[in-house]
Parts: sequence; structure tokens; C-alpha cells
Amino acid sequence: MAFRTTAVALNNMKKWAYNLSGFNKYGLLRDDCLHETEDVTEALRRLPQHVVDERNFRMVRAMQLSLTKTILPKEEWTKYEEDQLYLTPIVEQVKKEREERENWEKIY
Repeated sequence: MAFRTTAVALNNMKKWAYNLSGFNKYGLLRDDCLHETEDVTEALRRLPQHVVDERNFRMVRAMQLSLTKTILPKEEWTKYEEDQLYLTPIVEQVKKEREERENWEKIY
């Protein structure tokens, strides 16, 4: 019983932190906020074009909202349950490939 209560409390804290971060008020997803390193750029190159277009739309809309100092109506905010990691798995794969390549170059 204590485990279930702890899990519920942890989930509520995650939702609270997610809403506190503020990017969801602009309609952004968590992966839209990744710092664009070489690995992220390579992962974006590997994504299907329609996913990249959707990301670009969200980014442009967020910049426009930020410039006008407004946010989306509450019903259009990204919800914690709806947020999906579309880029993180690919970034992790790219990092593993890069590290493997670097290790290979060190050895040979």
C-alpha cells in the first residue's frame, strides 16, 4: 500500500514539475526543448520529414507566442500524459554509435 501511495505522489510531483517548466504552455513537447548538439542534429536528420515539420511548427509558434508575450489557451497546452519522447530514443542511439566509433578509432 505504501508503494502505491509513493508512486502516486511521485507521479503528481512529475506532473507538477512538468507544468512548472512552462514549455507546455506554448504547445511544446519535452524533446522540442533539447539543446541542439551534433547528436541531436543527426537524430533530427534521421526523423521522418513530417515529424520534423511538426516540430518546426511548434517551435515557430512558441517563438511567436513568446514575442507577443502570450501563451496558448489552457485547453491547447501540452498535457503530461500526451507528451511523448519522439527524439530521445534516436539521440541515445546516435550517442551510442558515436561512442562506439570513437572507441574503434582509439583502438585501431
